[in-house]
Amino acid sequence: MGIALVTADLDRHARDLVAAFAALGATAVPMDLAAIAFDTASPTGLVLPTFGTRLPAAVCVRTLDAGSFEQVTRRLAVLHALEALGVPVSNPPAAIERCVDKSATSFRLAHAGLPTPRSFVVETRAEAVRIVERETVPMVLKPLFGAQGKGLMLIREPDELPEPEAVAGVYYLQRFAGRAIDGRFSDYRVLVSHGRAVAAMMRRSSGWITNIKQGGEGIATPPDPELEALAVAAAQAVGADFCGVDLVRDPEGAAQVIEVNSMPAWTGLQKATGLDIAAIRARDLLARLRAAAVTPERATA
Repeated sequence: MGIALVTADLDRHARDLVAAFAALGATAVPMDLAAIAFDTASPTGLVLPTFGTRLPAAVCVRTLDAGSFEQVTRRLAVLHALEALGVPVSNPPAAIERCVDKSATSFRLAHAGLPTPRSFVVETRAEAVRIVERETVPMVLKPLFGAQGKGLMLIREPDELPEPEAVAGVYYLQRFAGRAIDGRFSDYRVLVSHGRAVAAMMRRSSGWITNIKQGGEGIATPPDPELEALAVAAAQAVGADFCGVDLVRDPEGAAQVIEVNSMPAWTGLQKATGLDIAAIRARDLLARLRAAAVTPERATA
């Protein structure tokens, strides 16, 4: 069974996925979306590395390369085209678009009635200043397309807001819901796969940014049915079938969904839990194919 493994580079996660699919009798072929061409004269309208004009049994999206607006638009269009051709794409391109854009994620979470800190997204510094002036709690300023805790700022006063060019002309402001216990901040990462919570950890740090890439420590945590149910609901809200959901307990102890990552790394989570995340990812995607009665004859790498 041929699986197209979309990845920006053949990193450890991608290599583990190739091995995990192979252990289950499927061949995962790593490829960059930039290498997939539209060709309206081909039988499918697409030409893929290795597969040519044939279609893979499924597409597993690990990471996307950065690029110009036109390049990223075209690459996402490739995923939409594959989905339109009946190829299962995980995560679906619409879910990737919603999760990459934090404003779309926040809208979906709130629209689904999930507990999530109030968020504002505006395009002028003057409006951002007005928001900070009337809010009574600090605001977290995030890059709209950011990840791994990069570029976060805790805004307490309007004059701390950067100029528009520093935020690509978009101010995403979210009420800070964190709290320190014994001088340390914490939040939770819950991994959702195939409609269920499959792994979870607490992330703890002396600073308010708890991401593993920013020095946070991943710690195994006992099952928390409330957090797990919220994570599953958050995945459903954005349409993701494999994602990392970040949650926090606010100063009152209430659970809040912060954001959803449709292309999560899992080194820290795997270290904290001892689980083989790549194996879970591969097993669940192949189970989805079996449930959809996709035949192995459709494509062989």
